[in-house]
Amino acid sequence: MSDSVLAQVAALPEKTTAELKQLWRDLYDREPPPYNKPFLVRRLAYRIQELAYGGLSARAEVKLTALIAEEDARVRGKQPVRKGDRLISGTRLVREWQGIEHTATVLDEGFEYQGRRYKSLSAIARAITGTRWSGPLFWGLRNRSGK
Repeated sequence: MSDSVLAQVAALPEKTTAELKQLWRDLYDREPPPYNKPFLVRRLAYRIQELAYGGLSARAEVKLTALIAEEDARVRGKQPVRKGDRLISGTRLVREWQGIEHTATVLDEGFEYQGRRYKSLSAIARAITGTRWSGPLFWGLRNRSGK
């Protein structure tokens, strides 16, 4: 970092909250959010560097937006739909059943559970529980309404 940018960033923690809020108005051209001083310091440090050296590329912005949308969907309980609704090879699925943790690994063709290959998650769920289950439901990939 150049000396002036480094000096600006280093001076931020010493400023009062009122000074930080005024700097926010100057750098962002809008009112600051009602957050605490450490938040303002971090965001202002980023903004100072962003203005001096440039922000994210357009490609990175698009990728970040897509990742945020996918994470938001995951947090709300909606799994992202992949091509063919196929899990990515190497993914580990973990489920606790009657106090025992079970782990299945997604393979290119099928699944692996306890060193054995299975064609479906339902077959693994049946091996664990002894009864017929929807594999995606058992492993938490679907909810009861099918979403």
